Amino acid sequence: MDHKVREAIEAHERQWLSHFAAFATESKGRKRPEDHDPIRTCYMRDRDRILHSKAFRRLKHKTQVFIAPTGDHFRTRLTHTLEVSQIARTVSRALRLNEDLTEAIALGHDVGHPPFGHTGEQALDECLKGIGKQGTPTSFRHYDQSLRVLDILEDLNLTHEVLEGIGGHSKGQKDLSAYDGEPVSTLEAAAVRVSDRIAYLSHDIDDAVRAGVIQGLPEQFSWLGEHQSKRIKTMVYDVVEHSLDQPAIRMSERLMGTMNELKDWMFDHVYLAPERVRTEAADARLIVRKLFQHFTQSGKLPEGYQGIQGAVDYISGMTDRFAIEASK
Repeated sequence: MDHKVREAIEAHERQWLSHFAAFATESKGRKRPEDHDPIRTCYMRDRDRILHSKAFRRLKHKTQVFIAPTGDHFRTRLTHTLEVSQIARTVSRALRLNEDLTEAIALGHDVGHPPFGHTGEQALDECLKGIGKQGTPTSFRHYDQSLRVLDILEDLNLTHEVLEGIGGHSKGQKDLSAYDGEPVSTLEAAAVRVSDRIAYLSHDIDDAVRAGVIQGLPEQFSWLGEHQSKRIKTMVYDVVEHSLDQPAIRMSERLMGTMNELKDWMFDHVYLAPERVRTEAADARLIVRKLFQHFTQSGKLPEGYQGIQGAVDYISGMTDRFAIEASK
């Protein structure tokens, strides 16, 4: 098959996309050069590789907020990833950015998350800081592990733009600022970074209400909307309105202030405060520490994993239920 299909897609990008977008024909390429695909652009190939990876499939059994929930409708790390992808694609399409690059970054942004969400991430980080041996990892960040999973462990040979976007997506507990919408790598990466915050602020409220942790939001957040879909729409519309024909992803001062205030409120009333959440987090930390102590002993790791880094790779790749079973 000749390359006319891919070339037609690339030509369409040139005609349709904003001049602020990342064009597939201008990619900095891959660590190992590859022949062009006859149908897909380089970013389409990256999206497909991530979607079909083992690490992506494991996200369906990893915690978003609530550990091993009994209800069928609570988010997992996989459904969170899909919601981020949908929001980021909507923003990118409206701004005429490269939707394929945006989707690839969004789908890969959390594949390095360990079991038990951010609690598991903190526990692994604490384990590593307690070692202090030269030549071993000294910290754990899920976005760094996402890059390691995709670039080394699964060796997907992704483009520079996708890897850079995944490595720079996370804000943690920090406030959003105008800097977060700046195209440090690409504008598509900035769209994912902002969409990640929009997604989790929206769906974590929904899950917290379903779990009975909160009854709803205080009055100061009511202008965002009563329901998840309305809150997402309010935030996305604001971002698109303020980012059209701009060299950055921007939002109104009112929205940025409200999102930062809502993030702080969620940490106080959902992520850290309830006794149930604190108990679950303590149990999860204990499991991760127990696994780390076990698998850092000589001969305990399965074939293909070695040393401290091997223990980190093996544990962080576990699903919640596998980690629970392995710790018994």
